[in-house]
Amino acid sequence: MIIQQQVSATKRFILYAITVLIIFCLIFWKFADELIEKELYQFDMNIINIIQGLISERNTEIMKAFTFLGSSKSIILISIITIMLMIIYKKRWEVFFFILAIIGSALFNLLLKWIFHRARPVIHPIIQEKGYSFPSGHAMMSFVLYGMLTYFLILFYEKKTAKIMTFIMFFILVLFIGISRIYLGVHYPSDVLAGYSAGGAWLTMCLILLKLIVEKRDKRQTL
Repeated sequence: MIIQQQVSATKRFILYAITVLIIFCLIFWKFADELIEKELYQFDMNIINIIQGLISERNTEIMKAFTFLGSSKSIILISIITIMLMIIYKKRWEVFFFILAIIGSALFNLLLKWIFHRARPVIHPIIQEKGYSFPSGHAMMSFVLYGMLTYFLILFYEKKTAKIMTFIMFFILVLFIGISRIYLGVHYPSDVLAGYSAGGAWLTMCLILLKLIVEKRDKRQTL
């Protein structure tokens, strides 16, 4: 009976996950298509004008802090700590898919940047960044990293309130990391949204595979 309930829950998870995956792919395709057709200028400028209209010394320091949380240094440090903790708790498959999610998303982002070759904006840049702009690496990598951490924490917590609060914190953190890239003048809004959708698609695929393998592992341990 317990095994049947687990199978049913896994099927629902995969069904929902595939739906989310399709949505993320459609969003990315929409932005990629409009980028190719050069139809993103007005969309990007409207949002840039709003966000950069809030520039102040205090806000700049806050945005720099958020952008640091999505930087390579932060991602590497947080990833190492997470991997060490999972190894201690003998979460072998979780470690494997966590590493796959992080490294895979970094390589995927580089591939997408190379494909689209979009130059970075030159509208009031507060900091300087190298490389191509589309999609945003900060948005994509932070979505994957903090999305993975959120998934693991939600599984760990028993109280529904803790699960909801964890998800809200993830949403706010990743949202402001993306906003910081627009504020600091190193990404267009469409870069950020495309980064979220590409990262979300990659994260969802990793979670589907992880769910299937962990389900099979747990079933063997139950028998």
